Amino acid sequence: MKPAMFDYVRADSAEQAASLLQRHGEGARILAGGQSLMAVLNMRLAQPALLIDISRSTELAAIVVKPDSVRVGAAVTQAQLQAHPEVPPLLALAFPFISHFQIRNRGTVCGSIAHADPSAELPLCLVALKGTVHLRSARGARQVPAHDFFTGLLSTARRADELIEAVSFPRPVPGESFGFAEHSRRHGDFALCAVAAVVNARGLRVAVGGLGDRPHARELPSLSGAALDEELNELAWSLDVRDDPHTSAATRRHLLRHLARQAIQQARRQA
Repeated sequence: MKPAMFDYVRADSAEQAASLLQRHGEGARILAGGQSLMAVLNMRLAQPALLIDISRSTELAAIVVKPDSVRVGAAVTQAQLQAHPEVPPLLALAFPFISHFQIRNRGTVCGSIAHADPSAELPLCLVALKGTVHLRSARGARQVPAHDFFTGLLSTARRADELIEAVSFPRPVPGESFGFAEHSRRHGDFALCAVAAVVNARGLRVAVGGLGDRPHARELPSLSGAALDEELNELAWSLDVRDDPHTSAATRRHLLRHLARQAIQQARRQA
């Protein structure tokens, strides 16, 4: 299939994009890399009247490194962040699992966050790191913590007139280390299960993608051995995991337990 007819506008700034969203609301979609959106349009799962192209906005293509965070603009591609000298360590581990380099060359970081696929790696990393989504509309700007931003399957807290202007990933603090593990049918496919682990002086933070309708995170004490296995098993059974055409719920729970241990061990080796 091919997309339904739509109008096209190139926006050079966040302000212009927000103004267009205010006027068109649900009838508009933001186009940045297009790697998720174009497939949705081709299948006519969405039929917007207007596409607002921000891909050439210099303002939205900035990576701003601050003492405590890395702020990634809406037009920054995944490949650009992957190659940046201050790429967050957890993302450096996750990027090789994200599709293929051709997709990362076009796909944007914020576009993946906006699409909110529960099996995608970048939403998972944002939740694991307790990142922030920066939203802008003609009414003003607001910030939403990652754990509040993802509300369900392909669903977020973004309002119809809001642009995801940027996302911020916290920079690591001394003594903090990271691990990432994923299983998919083929390299580059969406994850059947993916796990991100953050290890620090307070204990563990384990975030899980591919199980349920959004990424989930759990704070754990610094456990090992049978005690860790018990906590991971409890986490696996606490999530709303169901059989689907790709695999069974039992397989996903098994993957969670195995991959979580793998990610935690990887993080501990770096500590």
